[in-house]
Amino acid sequence: MARLVRKQQVNADVAYHAFGLQESDDGDLPVPFPDDFEQGVFLNAFPGRLDIYSAGHTHTASVAVEVWDGPAPAQDDAMWDEQTEADFESTSGEVAVWSMSLGRADDVITLAGSGGSWRVRVSCSGRAAAAALSEDEGTGEGVEEYLVQFWPAKP
Repeated sequence: MARLVRKQQVNADVAYHAFGLQESDDGDLPVPFPDDFEQGVFLNAFPGRLDIYSAGHTHTASVAVEVWDGPAPAQDDAMWDEQTEADFESTSGEVAVWSMSLGRADDVITLAGSGGSWRVRVSCSGRAAAAALSEDEGTGEGVEEYLVQFWPAKP
């Protein structure tokens, strides 16, 4: 049974329906966020980077990040509006939230003490409310919620 190693709560400043999780230091990435961001794709993986497509245009999303020592327990599909998995390669073991409008956030998410290969599952709820809020008021906070679970990829 996998064990939860750490959990962290961060905010993501969503702009143009987008935010990303990417290497804390993006200097060596071949394609840094938001280059080649693809509208409408819920989760898109690049080397050292994960792009997330939000249902809301401009708002602050609530993001819970979990790091597990093995495959994270399966999530009940009924709890989430969207849910998908991808591979993620980290050179440093540290990622940060990135915004199209504000760039890199201050919070650092520690996956491990060094780089490695990871599997990640991103789950989201509140998408309809975030979309409606964007149409009516333009901004909001915490309406769209994400759970991002990382665990080491099998060698």
